[in-house]
Amino acid sequence: MKAFDLVLMPGHVRFLNSRFPCSIGRGGLTDDKREGDGATPRGVHRIVDVLYRADRMAPPVTWARPIGPNDLWSDASDDAAYNQPVRAPYAPSHERLRRTDPMYDLILVTDWNYPKAMPGKGSAIFVHQWRRPGWPTAGCVAFSRADLLFIAQNLRPESRLIIR
Repeated sequence: MKAFDLVLMPGHVRFLNSRFPCSIGRGGLTDDKREGDGATPRGVHRIVDVLYRADRMAPPVTWARPIGPNDLWSDASDDAAYNQPVRAPYAPSHERLRRTDPMYDLILVTDWNYPKAMPGKGSAIFVHQWRRPGWPTAGCVAFSRADLLFIAQNLRPESRLIIR
């Protein structure tokens, strides 16, 4: 493990010698991730990008990229752009990254099934803000806004999310 890794333990993530409460997917942890199963995949996932809402916060790190009004993420496993960032208009199934709620104001993008996606193996394992403490995600890992911001501000380009 590297010093700047996030390590998922039952109910929390260890990062920089601190513990941060978190939420995981409603389907629990899995070794066999499938699109739509609501599970969080075990493994070592690199943090490959940081996205943020420039109209709601300052960039947490110098390498963060702003989320635009037409930014989407494809979750259509039968489409060539599956598990890729796409832009509206986009007809296949997708997630809007610029949401009205604050859940995606700050997103840490992992390399789960990305950038070379295998159809049906699950899309968009993000680290993002939770709806509320303990509320499960669709497969992502989620934190309070303050904890997520602290984590993002202290990431390094080599940081990883380790899920055992």
